[in-house]
Amino acid sequence: MSDKPNILFLLNDHQAYYRHGWDAGPRIQRPQFDRLARRGIDFNRAYAACPLCGPARRTMLTGLYAHNHGEIKNDTNYPFDREDYFDILAANGYRNYYYGKWHAGPGTALDHHCEGFNYSSYNNPFTKPEYKDYLKQKGLPEPKILIERSFTPPILLGGRPNPMKEGQIYRQQGPWSAEPGVGLLLTPKETHESFFLANLACDRLKELAANNEGAPWHLRVDFWGPHQPYTPTREFADLYDPDSIPEYGNFRDSLENKPQVYRSDWGYRISENHKIIVPNPLPWSEWQKVLARAYAQITLVDAAAGMILDALDALGLAENTFVLWTTDHGDCVACHGGHFDKRSYMPEELLRIPMAVRWPGRVASGQTSGRLVSNLDVAPTILDAAGLGFGNPIDGASVLPVCMDPSADWRDDLLCETHGHAEDVLGRLVVTERYKYVHNEGDMDELYDLRNDVYELNNLIDSSAHRDVLADMRERLAKWRERTKDHPEAPDSPWSRWLQKARTG
Repeated sequence: MSDKPNILFLLNDHQAYYRHGWDAGPRIQRPQFDRLARRGIDFNRAYAACPLCGPARRTMLTGLYAHNHGEIKNDTNYPFDREDYFDILAANGYRNYYYGKWHAGPGTALDHHCEGFNYSSYNNPFTKPEYKDYLKQKGLPEPKILIERSFTPPILLGGRPNPMKEGQIYRQQGPWSAEPGVGLLLTPKETHESFFLANLACDRLKELAANNEGAPWHLRVDFWGPHQPYTPTREFADLYDPDSIPEYGNFRDSLENKPQVYRSDWGYRISENHKIIVPNPLPWSEWQKVLARAYAQITLVDAAAGMILDALDALGLAENTFVLWTTDHGDCVACHGGHFDKRSYMPEELLRIPMAVRWPGRVASGQTSGRLVSNLDVAPTILDAAGLGFGNPIDGASVLPVCMDPSADWRDDLLCETHGHAEDVLGRLVVTERYKYVHNEGDMDELYDLRNDVYELNNLIDSSAHRDVLADMRERLAKWRERTKDHPEAPDSPWSRWLQKARTG
């Protein structure tokens, strides 16, 4: 057996920390995540480095902010010109296994010293031969979804009809499995992509357990869920009564004291000319149904991940395995006027994420930490657990010192950033234990007292009583930008190169 720990990294897609019963709503049931957290440390102030898949996922490979690694938007496809943690693990004797979504730039994980199931960009697991083989092996039917609500117009760009029709059966056969809709998966839960991936991971763990004298391994599972479409089976849907979900605290936000980016939305029936309709045209009773399905899908993905944790235990691998479980970013469904999906704004719903670490014998169980950590810290943490590190300077830091000593020195503020999603935006955020400041280039800035305004309804940017706070937050942001070489006006910065490419076509 290797003297180095094995590493398991579980990554959910599009899951917010911010709605787990704290606001009198239903506690989203995630018993497997909670089990992991109880046996280690639960970070309740974890943030996404960027509120978008591609930039955040490249950050989790490199420990760099998007303005340094270059993948500043989804499918920018900026070349990999910095080392990633896969490369370092492989160079030091680890076997890397990767199952699931990529969406971190050009190529796939298989180009970075990994084996497993992985395709380029976002992609769609339901169309792949490996998935078809899985269905055949398990005697499972092709998945069928009853669509209850579609946020995509009946006619798509180019005049094509939208195949996702409300009240009809739908099969996910498009290039991406990210359709903006809500429904019920009518086939067994095992037909969901999360159970397919969990099955692949468990099969690999069995192989590794049979050869436990070999090299240490790193196994990563990137679920496509709980990203929409929110399509749980009835088993999970029945856990949430839509009528019991109270109106979300900023659902009726008028957006009057918000930057323009908060108005951006492409959802069918809730937007017009790509701007959200205020007040929201869907009554809260409809959003209750959407949220019930979204919450149920979180629980479904949690159950699939639990299969992997169970396999670790059953195969005798848990004691020598470091486990980290988090997500790429949050979810804005029903927040700030009633959005669906995400955009380029940076509310807590989109940035706050779950994160937990378990390492038997090294990290004490039963811990909860309010330290400001980020998925910026994922890569250096994984390498630190393996006794390794990056050869080049990075922006993140290993969280292991905090895991092992709650009083360890740690940052007292944190930077998050956005370069936009459908629109071009340059936004930078700094958050402390209490306050949050967002600088939106060319637009209104934001300042919130998170202790007294958890829904971020009161923008204090023009408050005379908070001038000193604002000055402090701006100074903190300036230090972060200097520390991370964030100079977007520089002609050789990734942002400038991307913008020039966009302008010239």
